[in-house]
Amino acid sequence: MKITGGRNYVVFDLENGYVMKASGEIAGPRDFVVFKDSMNQWEPPHEYELVMDFDRERIIQEVARMTTPKTAQLKFV
Repeated sequence: MKITGGRNYVVFDLENGYVMKASGEIAGPRDFVVFKDSMNQWEPPHEYELVMDFDRERIIQEVARMTTPKTAQLKFV
């Protein structure tokens, strides 16, 4: 998974053609809060496919697996 973003959003690229953009905000120098309720739509060309709870949880678990003390810390609320 590739994670990119800006001041008020984060993009999760699952590297399988599926990409999701979620809203959030900077919470500190290396902390970013992601709003789980904004994780509700895939980016084109999959925008018409439903995002299931399983999809959101899979992304959250993968982010947790990838996180180290040296990386930005994403917190899901």
